[in-house]
Amino acid sequence: MPYQEESPICRHYREASEMLGKRWTPQILRGLLSGVTRYTDLKDGVAPISDALLSDRLKELETLGIVVREVTPSTPVRITYGLTEKGRDLAGVIEELAAWAERWAVEPASA
Repeated sequence: MPYQEESPICRHYREASEMLGKRWTPQILRGLLSGVTRYTDLKDGVAPISDALLSDRLKELETLGIVVREVTPSTPVRITYGLTEKGRDLAGVIEELAAWAERWAVEPASA
């Protein structure tokens, strides 16, 4: 059977699901959607994520046009993160995921 190139719809869905499926990405997006903008606040909200991984995820999301990084020259330098229009458009996805998680959460059996 000859190789068939996947349709653009499948490719776009695959790319979106891979982006959202990366470890810590949904938590970072949820933090940004709730108004958290400082790196340290994101780190505290997504604990126990490492500094290196949080930095990598923020850079990836920035490259994808989902997150914007703003540097304010001051002493000390102030760096904040925010969502672009593309990032804010993920609100419904993240909120639905959170609602689904709460609906189907299983409480651990008491000892």
